[in-house]
Amino acid sequence: MSGHSKWSTIKRKKGKTDAQRANIFTKIGREMSVAVREGGADPASNGKLRDLIAKAKSMNVPNDNIDRAIKKAGDRDGAEYETILYEGYGPSGVAIIVETLTDNRNRTAGNLRHYFDKHGGNLGQTGSVGFLFERKGILIIENTGLDEDKVMEDCLECGAVDFDIEAETVEIFTDPNEVGRVREAMEAKGYVFASADPEYVPSTYVRLDGEGAAKMEKLMDMLDDDDDVQNMWHNWEEA
Repeated sequence: MSGHSKWSTIKRKKGKTDAQRANIFTKIGREMSVAVREGGADPASNGKLRDLIAKAKSMNVPNDNIDRAIKKAGDRDGAEYETILYEGYGPSGVAIIVETLTDNRNRTAGNLRHYFDKHGGNLGQTGSVGFLFERKGILIIENTGLDEDKVMEDCLECGAVDFDIEAETVEIFTDPNEVGRVREAMEAKGYVFASADPEYVPSTYVRLDGEGAAKMEKLMDMLDDDDDVQNMWHNWEEA
């Protein structure tokens, strides 16, 4: 079910308007800023930056935008960002983990509390829902009629821990710290990834009725639109 949910999220992001996609580009640029400050501006020696460039390209970020983001990241007078995870429950008890990258934790916490409260949820303490998730690396390939035996052989050869071949996607599982290495090994064999990231994968899922699903969609939209929010994971079983 995790692959189904992840693929829905990917299609949802790719279907956004130009203005909404510009927000996605801004968020990736912020991640690049942190990566450059921590590991330098050369992707050849900075694995995190290399992964982010691949992520940006998978989201159709133009090369010029990527180059500008890397150059801007070298500006030491820019904002200093820190990563903070927030946990809480959405409508009907959906467990949600939100990853933020912020230069003002009071602003971010206040905004998230407002979003959760507005849509029938509540922001919890650290650990309140984390036990319902497992950290894994997940790589997604769109299944366009791939040879399943060949995919299985390549996945195992490239160091995947497990994989799941479905009608629409191939979902590859790795150690969360091995995502970049496995992606590069698979790309060398000609595979193109829709996404490749460390993820929080839920152990159980929650079904919502019409009203609950509508509230969850609105909450996700508000979180998506917040510049400080980089990623979110939930255990809503999307239709």
